Amino acid sequence: MTVLSSVAAPDPLVDAYPMRRPSRHPGIVLAMLTFVYVLNFLDRQLLGILAKPIQDSLHITDGQLGLIGGLYFAMFYCFIAIPVSWLADRTSRVGVLTLACAIWSAATIACGMARTYPQLVVARMVVGFGEAGGVPPSYALITDTFAPGRRGVAFGIYNLGPPIGAALGIALGATIATLFDWRDAFVAIGLVGIVAAVALPFVVPEPARGAADPGAATRLDKAPFWATLRAFFANPVMTLAAFGSGATQFVTYGLGNFAVLFLIREKGMTLPEIALWYALAIVIGMGGGMIASGRIIDRFSRGSRRVFAIAPAVSLAVSMPFYIAFVWAPTWPLALALLTVVMFFNYFYLSCSVTLVQEEAAPNQRVLAGALLLLVMNFIGLGLGPTWVGAASDHFAAGGATNPLQLALYTLTPFYVIAIGLFLWLARTLHRQESRI
Repeated sequence: MTVLSSVAAPDPLVDAYPMRRPSRHPGIVLAMLTFVYVLNFLDRQLLGILAKPIQDSLHITDGQLGLIGGLYFAMFYCFIAIPVSWLADRTSRVGVLTLACAIWSAATIACGMARTYPQLVVARMVVGFGEAGGVPPSYALITDTFAPGRRGVAFGIYNLGPPIGAALGIALGATIATLFDWRDAFVAIGLVGIVAAVALPFVVPEPARGAADPGAATRLDKAPFWATLRAFFANPVMTLAAFGSGATQFVTYGLGNFAVLFLIREKGMTLPEIALWYALAIVIGMGGGMIASGRIIDRFSRGSRRVFAIAPAVSLAVSMPFYIAFVWAPTWPLALALLTVVMFFNYFYLSCSVTLVQEEAAPNQRVLAGALLLLVMNFIGLGLGPTWVGAASDHFAAGGATNPLQLALYTLTPFYVIAIGLFLWLARTLHRQESRI
């Protein structure tokens, strides 16, 4: 942000949540926040993982599946995050995260109880409502726990939540669905989330805002809502990071919500094979990319912040031909090997964009800044990516294509080019800023 907030007078609302120094056990804090993120992403991905048995049970089309995993979910997940994050910036980030975890976990259980498509839509919307309060408070808690120069690796570890969550969802969800029923998978994982919500406030302390920043003030004004909004969208660094990430997520969510269905329907995999081999591909590919990107930005950002933009641009350029080859591959072992490479390079953007935006934002505006980043990139990616793929698949199927989902996945390729262009634009903007210093 362009202006940091000033020192504030004592305030009863702020005093209700006493500021503390960063935790003496940052590794435990990071582990707990990462575990909650694992549950967050696991709950979100169950729909795509169990798409085939859900389709068979509720008799829904690819288009309906795309809407429920994309636009319907994102309508709540993206926009509710803004007021929730504003509240977290003004009160307890740990308290907001705890309540959010309880809500999305209970809604996940409700997904397993749904007997009709409308019931499943409502339950998924409530999951989105709860998950809206999950990630932005965690971003701010990590930033106030780890000093600059250590945040890239910290966010790289935290961002292992998606690959671990997806892998566990695949392994546990597919196994439970095979042995029992797809509904049991939702109920079991939701119950784990309820337990995590109870434990969270006992493990994660509420740090002072800006506690890990060099020379930080001891007390800051409550975050101004409209000023934070204006500062975010008036800052070309933040907006380019958000839109570049959104274009990337259009690919990653468009692919991710249909990958299991694609591998089963058009590559011939079975649910037990998915539970083992696809889960391993997620862990090795996506997890490796998260760790590598975190180390790269911590090492090279000290010399120039352009690495926050150049790293995702280069990684996406490398990933694109492997993605096209994955969609084309005639057998599932070859497709899965190519997909592992794709996932490794597809996710460099996340740690880069999150770290950049958190360091740009004022300490008392970091939750809302993180939510605005998520609003832009998730509405574009999570909201429109799966919706696009599902609608395209239905379109090609109506035209008589025998491989409609494969054709639909090919249509994601141009969004690689758009994302690369936006990140190169961001690199140029960062270079200009550094030249003026």
